[in-house]
Amino acid sequence: MMLEFTKMHGLGNDFVVIDATRKPVQLSDGQLKAIADRHFGIGCDQILVVEQSSNPAIDFRYRIFNADGSEVGQCGNGARCFARFVQDKQLTDKNIIRVETQSSLMTLTINPDDTVSVNLGVPVFEPNQVPLLAESRKTSYTLSIDGQTISYGAVSLGNPHAVILVDKLDLAPVQSLGAVMENHQIFPERANIGFMQIIDLQHIQLRVFERGAGETLACGSGACAAVVVGIEQGHLDSPVTVDLPGGSLTIEWQGEGQPVIMTGTATTVFEGSMTL
Repeated sequence: MMLEFTKMHGLGNDFVVIDATRKPVQLSDGQLKAIADRHFGIGCDQILVVEQSSNPAIDFRYRIFNADGSEVGQCGNGARCFARFVQDKQLTDKNIIRVETQSSLMTLTINPDDTVSVNLGVPVFEPNQVPLLAESRKTSYTLSIDGQTISYGAVSLGNPHAVILVDKLDLAPVQSLGAVMENHQIFPERANIGFMQIIDLQHIQLRVFERGAGETLACGSGACAAVVVGIEQGHLDSPVTVDLPGGSLTIEWQGEGQPVIMTGTATTVFEGSMTL
């Protein structure tokens, strides 16, 4: 099987994007892992498969697969790359695009400066919808790990997030604690774990240990989750600049019941084909 693809990234969070609008593309777990392998494959954090939508009110749908082959419902950096992909490939001439994923509907706007703004919808805090095993909604939860009490906020933006406030981001135990919390039984569907250092009311630094991918250079939905949790906890005011290892995003959120808007860049790296 010969597979044509486009390699893209959003602030270093990299993707293999596949056009399945004209011909269906079905990939096995083994094929997905082979594509994502950085030594023997193309190499990426996630694979995006672009499809036609069966809903006439929606322009496209796309599926999101982690490097381990698991399918997820949301990816903010992937959404920006998706928007640039469908326009660059002349699959649409719209600058405002409606798209559906496994778990959400989004509106994407390609701006005059070539950045992309993504409306990720209204954040969900109810524990059973995150999902999080907790009796009631709280601004901050606690979890005991190896005798240490970890405080975190939790929210869903189409995928589950936990956000931990840290004093010094470069010293945060992203790899060790991130791996433990991602797979902790309190998160039935696992979770993305964000480590946030607050610079001021409208500026944070962030590292994210992503579900199924490990730490990445940038996580768009993770940036949104961090800002939402920070505002909920009274630490931040919208709009907020989020500095990630791969670059910066601007996140806007006006509070309870309002959608989160993320704005940032999307870059095409190269195009090619691969035999699977």
